[in-house]
Amino acid sequence: MDWMQFLDMILHVDKSLGMWIQQYGTLVYAVLFAIIFCETAFVVVPFLPGDSLLFIAGTFCATGAMNPWLLVLILLIASISGNTVNYWIGSLIGHQVLARDSRWINKAALQKTHDFYEKHGGKTVVLARFVPIVRTFAPFVAGISDMSHKNFQVYNVLGALFWILSLVLAGFFFGHIPFIKNNLNVIVLVGVGTAVVPILLGLMWKFGRSFFAKIFAKRPQ
Repeated sequence: MDWMQFLDMILHVDKSLGMWIQQYGTLVYAVLFAIIFCETAFVVVPFLPGDSLLFIAGTFCATGAMNPWLLVLILLIASISGNTVNYWIGSLIGHQVLARDSRWINKAALQKTHDFYEKHGGKTVVLARFVPIVRTFAPFVAGISDMSHKNFQVYNVLGALFWILSLVLAGFFFGHIPFIKNNLNVIVLVGVGTAVVPILLGLMWKFGRSFFAKIFAKRPQ
């Protein structure tokens, strides 16, 4: 098997996981650990499967082919440690950037990003778990912006718990339903949208209130 075939198997995990289980047995847990760890740890591989892998793995747990408790534990360790590595890579790069005096570096923008993550970083880290590509970059940006490591880890663990448990359990209970299996990404994004929209509306209301308050304050009495 060449690298292209191997990569194709990983990217189409919904079709290949059953074969992996038959051929490699318990070693499949190590393969799944590696995929989730790399997807969450390195910004250069955001294309690796995340949501679909968790969901399909949950369906195989329902058939008895995999141990759900062992699977959840391994994937939790992979996702938490992956995000942590990503955060530290971002933090290292961020500190190097701030140490340099270059006209190409907008330090004011970095400061604004830092302020945003200190205020809204927790929600960002948790919700980003459910958005492909975004979940790979969120911990990296958190590190660059120098978000408090303690705060990051709290939401890192919470986000991993919600992400892993919700999708593995969804696969366990609903993996046999074709509509859910075929529209998983859309369903996940709708669920995230349901959580994000109220937050955005609240921010828009706060901004609008502040904006109009300044306008009316400038009007002559």
